[in-house]
Amino acid sequence: MEHKRSILIADDEGTMRDFLEASLAGKFRVKTAGSGEEAWDLMRQGTFDFVLSDIQMPGMGGMGLLERIMSSHGAKPLVIMMTAFGTIEQAVHATRLGAFDYLTKPFGLDQLNHAIDQAQAFMRLRSENQTLRRNVAVRNDHHGLLGNNREITLLREKIAMIATSRGTVLLQGESGTGKEVVARAIHMSGPRKDGPFIRLNCAAIPETLLESELFGHERGAFTGAVQARKGKFELADGGTLLLDEISEMPYAMQAKLLRVLQEREFMKLGSKEATSADVRIIATTNRNLKEEIKARHFREDLYFRLNVIPMHIVPLRRRKDDIPLLANHFCQVFCAENGKPVMEITEQAMKVMLAMDWPGNVRQLQNVIERAVILAGGDVLDEKALGLADEMDATDGPAAINPDMTLKDMERELILRKLELTRGNRTQAAHELGISVRTLRNKLNLYTDMGMEIPG
Repeated sequence: MEHKRSILIADDEGTMRDFLEASLAGKFRVKTAGSGEEAWDLMRQGTFDFVLSDIQMPGMGGMGLLERIMSSHGAKPLVIMMTAFGTIEQAVHATRLGAFDYLTKPFGLDQLNHAIDQAQAFMRLRSENQTLRRNVAVRNDHHGLLGNNREITLLREKIAMIATSRGTVLLQGESGTGKEVVARAIHMSGPRKDGPFIRLNCAAIPETLLESELFGHERGAFTGAVQARKGKFELADGGTLLLDEISEMPYAMQAKLLRVLQEREFMKLGSKEATSADVRIIATTNRNLKEEIKARHFREDLYFRLNVIPMHIVPLRRRKDDIPLLANHFCQVFCAENGKPVMEITEQAMKVMLAMDWPGNVRQLQNVIERAVILAGGDVLDEKALGLADEMDATDGPAAINPDMTLKDMERELILRKLELTRGNRTQAAHELGISVRTLRNKLNLYTDMGMEIPG
């Protein structure tokens, strides 16, 4: 049932009070007062969203009541003044004191409803702006890393611990978990926050161009090099270089990157002199690098050089308690971007989202909310607006399968989910998994070494 806002009507004429109360009782919880003093007493006993006050009343009139309201502490109601002796000077004075609107008696029901509708629209807009400002403040405090889940809280604590260091960070996690958000949070939390944050997607650059992208080149270094160009390392001097999807870097280029990480200097293509840059390296991957090493797709020595500070970002299905916070945040952001009033996500829509395993993680949730906001025709986002019927996974089924996952990844996810279901009971988890407690313990020790948090 929709929550009714409250309105206080102050007028010394009983007939007018009855008319206003009957007109507004369907939309509001109504209280009435026959004087300014009585209205003020009611306001001290409880809060009101709106006040509709006559100006001319015995004792304390409407202007006196308005002054008290505006000088009081805490949230203030929107005040609409009424008078049968209206003048322009009086309207201007009321507005300067803080009145939202001014009605001259006699007025019809249409005029009253218009003034009330305008006040309600203003209050909704004010509330939405306050909510957005609070969310922006929270987002700035956490540098965009939103969530109250224990895993996210521990991640933020680790970011605070390592922020001032120069150590190379290896961020591991499935696609869409927010690895770049974490990288930016690390950058913004430390002394390099005023320096550049440069990102290179290793999977998006052709092998023939990757060396130039990383280290830069001199004029004439190769066909088409008509002028000198700085590489990502040089551009990131004094800041952070994010090497996104490092597992996709060609094997030959991995050796050159290793040498740069060891020597802290690099050679531009076509140059005979070494260039140095003060850069913090953060690398990300959605693959199991130990498996990539076994398959000879990734250099073990580069892995050790990158894995100075390992951090693992859990998938959204393991932090479902953050879905309401994230969904409402994305809804507010995309409503603002598309010039729409902030929509309310229905309880049923939220249940549907909580039932999903979200194989695309936070990025998938973000895209779903953006699509729903753009296509929604009303002021709410229900389960139909989300369009999730074809995307839902069975809530009691196995862990969602990501195309990038290996068998080892799926085994790890199954073990961790089983531990969650058994609330950290390793004996019960091992029994249900069909393995020995010793085998389970060994696997969990391996996951801990990888920087992962173990449930329970």
